[in-house]
Amino acid sequence: MAANMFVVPQTKGSVLCCKCGILMAPNPANMCVTCLRSEVDITEGLRKHATIMHCPECDSYLQPPRTWLKAQLESKELLTYCVKRLETDLKKVRLVNAEFIWTEPHSKRIKVKLKVQKEVLNGAILEKSYVVEYVLQDHMCESCTRFQANPDQWVASVQLRQRVSHRRTFFYLEQLILKHDAAVHAIKIKQMDQGIDFFFANKSHASKFVEFLDKVAPTKRRESKQLVSHDPKNNSYNYKYTFSVEISPICREDLICLPPRVAVSLGNLGPLVICTKVTNNIALLDPLTLRQCFLDPDQYWRYSFKSLLGSRQLVEYDVFNVEVGSPEFNVGGSKYVMADVEVARVTDYGKLFYVRTHLGHILKPGDRALGYDLYGANNNDNELDKYQNLVIPEVILIKKSYEEKRQKKRGEPRPWKLKSLDMELDESKGRGYEEKMNTEYEEFLRDLEENPELRFNLSLYCNKDYQPSEMASVSDGDDVPSVPLEELLADLELSEEEDGDDSMKD
Repeated sequence: MAANMFVVPQTKGSVLCCKCGILMAPNPANMCVTCLRSEVDITEGLRKHATIMHCPECDSYLQPPRTWLKAQLESKELLTYCVKRLETDLKKVRLVNAEFIWTEPHSKRIKVKLKVQKEVLNGAILEKSYVVEYVLQDHMCESCTRFQANPDQWVASVQLRQRVSHRRTFFYLEQLILKHDAAVHAIKIKQMDQGIDFFFANKSHASKFVEFLDKVAPTKRRESKQLVSHDPKNNSYNYKYTFSVEISPICREDLICLPPRVAVSLGNLGPLVICTKVTNNIALLDPLTLRQCFLDPDQYWRYSFKSLLGSRQLVEYDVFNVEVGSPEFNVGGSKYVMADVEVARVTDYGKLFYVRTHLGHILKPGDRALGYDLYGANNNDNELDKYQNLVIPEVILIKKSYEEKRQKKRGEPRPWKLKSLDMELDESKGRGYEEKMNTEYEEFLRDLEENPELRFNLSLYCNKDYQPSEMASVSDGDDVPSVPLEELLADLELSEEEDGDDSMKD
């Protein structure tokens, strides 16, 4: 019935503009948009030009009175900063939209297009766009001024140390620092014996960096300050602050003999255990029972014990026989299988060892494994002497060895690479020290290939210079661990020449 009802068609009314007489939709001013804009300019009195202070050294902008804001060109932060400079003007109108207009990077000009609205004659709302030009005036910030006057003029330093004979921990920390930009405020980074020194122009930046280190490694720290100058007239003091941060000497794959009190507190663990992972906690695994426990920094530094044997004392063994004695266990996200294996030192087949190991899931006859030789080791450890009736195994295997298979690929570049910090190196050590560093770095790269969990928190990049050789397809069948391509990130590096080529192609 409703379909048969008569519906009155509705038409939209129209009027003539009182200025030019064209037909238009009615509005409170009875004028078309063109005439309304000719009569009223809503951007009148709004600034079209402004000057902003820019530090060319650190690429930051002055936010009065003394705050410096870091922002990249055409970034969200820079757009917000530019709009806030016109905050007093924008109180008169309503801001609808803001966007950058491209300018030459070397022109010292930034152009922002603003779209604003304002209520004009008899309640009519008019919208208009206009361009604001910002002139960049170079002015160095305080920290850059101090650094240019004296590059060694720092306010706070962080002395990071680890009392071990290798630098594997620092290679790993370097990648964590790069991924999280933890040392972005450091004015200088210097490599030292058994550690690295970081120098900052502000104490707060150093404190933030120390807090980052506490989250990624078991550390303890001390803080000290030295008076540099004092002005008695206005009672001002200038200090230099030093943070001494020490990392636990316990490293991954170390063999540890737990002190009796620590072993009891962990439920009679061990006492011979392997360190499987080091973050802000230390993960310990008993290779004979597959029990795992964690030590937090407070627990460790309360007793402060050291490793019985380190990764530099690992010995290579040949595996002759493997007898699996248990199903597969998942301990802390890692898989282990208990097995009885028959091994012998690669350099001495005169003595065979029958040992129990947790590596039954990856070892098979003919493989090679790395382990600690407790049969021929001369251990002078006070904690080990406290256990009277302790049965010490002759060999404790740590991991599978791929050294023999890596010999075929020695010298070949990897399809991935790592970035490094801009660090001052100590060139007075000589060639032997440099060769030692290169060897330890190569071992660190191999650890990343063998351990997916170790590279989980790191950023690995594609190597553009890598070209697969013809022998790569032949050696693909080798059981040598490598980094999958899906884990690699693209290393984005733009140069001025590439930018110019792209603009010419466009």
